[in-house]
Amino acid sequence: MHDIPTVDAHQDMREALRDLCSQFDSKYWQAVDEERGYPERFVDALSQAGWLAALIPVEYGGSGLGLVEASVIMEEINRCGGNAGSCHGQMYNMGTILRHGSDEQKKRYLPQIASGSLRLQSMAVTEPTTGTDTTKLKTTAVKQGDRYIVNGQKVWISRIQHSDLMVLLARTTPIDQVAKKSEGMSVFLVDIRQAMGSGMDVRPIRNMVNHETNEVFFDNLEVPADNLIGEEGRGFKYILDGLNAERALIAAECIGDAYWCIDKARRYANERVVFGRPIGKNQGVQFPIAQAYIETEAANLMRFKACELFDAGKPCGAEANMAKYLAAKASFEAADICLQTHGGFGFACEYDIERKFRETRLYQVAPISTNLIYSYVAEHLLGLPRSFE
Repeated sequence: MHDIPTVDAHQDMREALRDLCSQFDSKYWQAVDEERGYPERFVDALSQAGWLAALIPVEYGGSGLGLVEASVIMEEINRCGGNAGSCHGQMYNMGTILRHGSDEQKKRYLPQIASGSLRLQSMAVTEPTTGTDTTKLKTTAVKQGDRYIVNGQKVWISRIQHSDLMVLLARTTPIDQVAKKSEGMSVFLVDIRQAMGSGMDVRPIRNMVNHETNEVFFDNLEVPADNLIGEEGRGFKYILDGLNAERALIAAECIGDAYWCIDKARRYANERVVFGRPIGKNQGVQFPIAQAYIETEAANLMRFKACELFDAGKPCGAEANMAKYLAAKASFEAADICLQTHGGFGFACEYDIERKFRETRLYQVAPISTNLIYSYVAEHLLGLPRSFE
């Protein structure tokens, strides 16, 4: 029985990650899920080992690795049965500072983020009334002297209770005063520790998976002007710059989940004997598992293509979107097949399958919905008319 995934050029990294992840076994993740808690010990261990600083340049205390390697880290966490959703924000959110921050901001924040002493896990973009129509967001930041006054509301803001800093997108110029609706928005770095109770209120949203996410309310929150990242009014572009990395990394997580589910299913299908033979001898059992593996391998190729283009500084929006689509689809279908293969046992929490089933479903919805990926491909790759205004 060969390894899943097969041995590749990143095997040394994979083995080191598997060694760390082995310290956090099935019982650990079951307990975190049951308590609806946060895997604090696991995230601390990853940070201390330097894994979450993979994309931060060496000069700022990071590893200086590329998105290819970073994606392997996310993949292996999920392949080992964990949930990288608890920490992936630390990996890609800092990119806004790295690419668009001032030298002073980079020197001030990146070394602490690299060491894990400062967590930048959260990004506040989505709003309850605008959803994916981001340019219509209603949260405003009005400059008054040496600070901005922020008012508005955000929703589905993840890991804010386990983060020190948050990237915030707000409108600094009214939409009726800009030439393009994508202009007039700016990005700020919010110090959550100072903001809580001083103009920012956080309300947790209980949800289908154990994913710490929240509603956030701003009532005259004061943000120092020095916390503006890049130029005022160009924030939407800055956010878009980072989304390709986010989508590629989440694709890798989905691929890790898919491999975990496929491995679990094939082992059970070989071991479970019914009517005097392994259930995996039946085509009705083995063919869906084989199909899941084929689709996961295809998604994996697109993931690496997207990451390699990103690392080469080439356009990769299409590849990142397609990788996320293929991987999210493959992971949920693999989870469904894994559950079906196990029959009633798949619903038992002790097997972890029902947890993975719930966790994989999330990524077909967010970040970026399947329909938005369809519309991107239709418009930008196929030359079809834009399907929304």
